[in-house]
Amino acid sequence: MPLALQTLREEILELKHRRKAVILAHNYQRDEVQDIADFVGDSLELSRNAAAMDCEVIVFCGVDFMAESASILSPHKTVLLSEINATCPMAEMIQVDAPRSVRPSYPGYEIQPSFVFPHNFTLRDIKARYPGVPVVAYVNTTAEVKAESDICCTSANVVKIIESLPNERVICVPDRNLSMWAARNTGKQIIAWDGFCHVHDRVTKADVYKAREAHPSALLMAHPECRPEVLELADHVTSTSGMLRFAQSSDAAEFIVGTELGIMHRMRKENPDKIFHPLRTDMICPNMKKTTLNSVLRALKENTYIVKVPEEVRVPAKRALDRMLEVS
Repeated sequence: MPLALQTLREEILELKHRRKAVILAHNYQRDEVQDIADFVGDSLELSRNAAAMDCEVIVFCGVDFMAESASILSPHKTVLLSEINATCPMAEMIQVDAPRSVRPSYPGYEIQPSFVFPHNFTLRDIKARYPGVPVVAYVNTTAEVKAESDICCTSANVVKIIESLPNERVICVPDRNLSMWAARNTGKQIIAWDGFCHVHDRVTKADVYKAREAHPSALLMAHPECRPEVLELADHVTSTSGMLRFAQSSDAAEFIVGTELGIMHRMRKENPDKIFHPLRTDMICPNMKKTTLNSVLRALKENTYIVKVPEEVRVPAKRALDRMLEVS
């Protein structure tokens, strides 16, 4: 390890100890950021770990909604987002409410078996159109959207959460691909939002055929944020944590990884005898890569950037998360 990098790591660890802090890194973070973290995982898993820990400061190496989730679950701890401009474009595609000069009609176009509402609508628009229909909010949403929802879900438990509801119709926001995946695996009608993750949504059937031709012995793992036609061709559809578990438990020696490339660092560390190939070499989230070791050091030194969810938002948002945890 270069001396400058080693010095940086030592300074971070010393500050972390002095401030009684815990460092959380999402699976998509840079390799060196994952290596300095106390926990590496998916967003909700990390926030729950931090809530259970005896610490005073949480440094979140991820994007903004993840730090909000940590604040929701740990209101008495200082939550720092290591890079304030690390945002999630998909989470920003849906808002609870927004002023508009003309109230829209509801021309929602149908993708069987779902209705998909475009971005110029708000969550309250869709709730007004379907009164009494419960809202299932993906954890990849803002605190405000969670607070306006009935229950949250993850990519791993979305089917179980939807099936737990007594209603025949549910509103599922904001990822259209995750919603269509759920619709194909439940008996419910899903009213969806036209949101998407640009990293996963760019994958096509042609990409799958190309990867399989290059690696004919490999199993394909795909994230449910990918398009339905891609998921139909996958050997295993699951969340990031599910991919990590599948890679460890499978007898296969070779895998094609259909999610953000950052996860391959952990996969290779945990499975040194197995081979991992990217489904596409450009499956990179620029926002996840904004965090560096210097970002972590600055956060600990300068107490930046503090993320604090107001109580009037935090309490109903936590209720939606708690309802999910009760089911799953």
